[in-house]
Amino acid sequence: MSEGQWWFCLKHMRVEPDAGCPNKDRMGPYVSEEEAAGALRRAAERNKAWDEADKDDD
Repeated sequence: MSEGQWWFCLKHMRVEPDAGCPNKDRMGPYVSEEEAAGALRRAAERNKAWDEADKDDD
């Protein structure tokens, strides 16, 4: 496993090391390649939880 930071590229829909696309096109940084690979899943889970919390506030 490579050391350093990992990113999930939203343009290419793949995990990249530090030397990749511009940060404006990426999510991260993450401490591992595996963590970066789950970035979209975690974001969707968080968005769902926030949406449900907003509904509870109504």
